[in-house]
This record gives sequence, structure tokens and C-alpha cells, in this order.
Amino acid sequence: MGDKWSAWLMGRRDGGDPGVRRDHHPALVRFRDGVLQRAAVREGDVVLDVGTGTGLIGFGALEQVGASGRVIFSDVSEALLDECRRQAGDDARCEFVRASADDLAGIADGSVDVVTTRSVLMYLPDKGKGFRELARVLRPGGRLAVFEPINSFAVRRGIRLFGFDLAPVDDLVAKLLTAYRNEGVIADFDERDLLRWAGEAGFTAIELDYRAEVEVPEPPLSAGWERLRRTAPNPLAPTYEEAIARTMTVEEAARFEAYIKDLIDQGAPRASTMGTAYLKAVRPDPPAGP
Repeated sequence: MGDKWSAWLMGRRDGGDPGVRRDHHPALVRFRDGVLQRAAVREGDVVLDVGTGTGLIGFGALEQVGASGRVIFSDVSEALLDECRRQAGDDARCEFVRASADDLAGIADGSVDVVTTRSVLMYLPDKGKGFRELARVLRPGGRLAVFEPINSFAVRRGIRLFGFDLAPVDDLVAKLLTAYRNEGVIADFDERDLLRWAGEAGFTAIELDYRAEVEVPEPPLSAGWERLRRTAPNPLAPTYEEAIARTMTVEEAARFEAYIKDLIDQGAPRASTMGTAYLKAVRPDPPAGP
């Protein structure tokens, strides 16, 4: 894998395990459909999918633009763009641009009808700059559709790994979480900031759909601990296996892993606490002349 983004999306997110990948898939499809519904893609549109990853949203948009439309797959990772090229084959409606969401070099001002992005802005140090870039490349009347997890919501309420109550090993969980201190950028904002950044970037007709879940029951995990320990929660993070090795003694690791493995094997109750936001907006037409 050529970089942390492709390494995560094409391996570390699911530990390279098809079963874990299948478990993740329904949520990914739900997020994709939520973005595309708000984007209101029409036949003939030029769609820019920013931070396209493996093309989940971009290829969804390709089904909607028709024969006369185009989809521009944009990502900071050349390895991920190569994967999208592989999937696209010889489809002439697909273009590929290597660029960061906060510096969309190669995309001209006012050149696209729709911008989509999912779980990308949260990685930017200056998220307001990202919104300004999204506005810059849209034509007047162009549409923006964004999905972002509101990680600050879950952090404020306390992290529950895999949705389990880990109170008996809280001391070890606290040690484990020290391996994830460098992820602050993904939890330094909330839904109100998304609204503010969109407004400051000049967008109008801004609508935000925010969903909060607190202790919502989740089904048992189908993958065992041996598979899950090789996964990482995001591209900036170590795998759980790596984090345990960094933060615990051999004895502590054995106690922690035995406890969580037993919970998974028994199908112990799980619950999710999370916040998510969809935002859609329009780049306004320029003011009419005198």
C-alpha cells in the first residue's frame, strides 16, 4: 500500500477480512445513498467526488449522470485513484485528479455541477478552507452534498470499544486510548461548525440533517476478536493489535484481550453512541447587474 489512506481503505479498515468487510458494507451503502439523495444528481451533470477513496460515491453518481455526464474522482492518494481507474475500465465519463480537499488543484473555478464528499473534511486541519474550495469549483447554482461523523459527540460521552461495557477493564481501556491521542483533528468540530463553515464559504439554501444515537442496541459481532484486533478505526490510527502492544504489558494485554474475546464469543449486548450529519447546500448565482 502506497500511503496511509489506501492502506486503511484497502486493508487496515477491515483487517483484510471479507467477513468484517461484509459487516461494514450496509452502513457504507446507507451513507452513500444519503449523500447522493441530497446531491440530486441529474443526467448530464459533472460530478466531483472529493476524497473518493475506492469510489463508493463516485461510481454511484456515475449511474445517475447518464451518457452525457461525467464524474471526476478526486483523492490525495494515487493508489486509491489507481483502484478507481481499475474499476472504471475504459469508461470515458470518468476523470481522475490527485488533489487534497483543501487544495483542489486541477479543478477549475465554477467547472462542476455537483460536489460530493463523505468522511473527508474531518481530516483537514483547516476545515473552513475545505468548504471554500468546494464552493470555488462549483458553478453558480451548483449543489454540495456532505456526510461527516460528529466524533466529538461520542468522545464527550466516553468511548465504548465495539459498543461493549468494559467497566471491569477500564484501567486498561484508559491505557489503550493513549495510543489514539493524535486523532484530535477528527473530533475537533460539531454540526454547528459545519453550518458555520458552509455559510462563511458563501453557500446558501443550507440544510443539515443531524442524527444522535445514545446507547442504541446493536447486534452481536459476527467476527471474532482475532480478526477485529487487526483492524484500525481510521487512517490516522493504529490497529487495536498495535495499540495494545504500545500501551500494555504482556500481562495487561492478556487480561484485556481475554475479557473482550469472551464478550464477543458470548454475543454480549452492545450499544452504539454516535453523531452523524448530512449537509446539503447551493452555490448562489452571482448578483444581477444594474
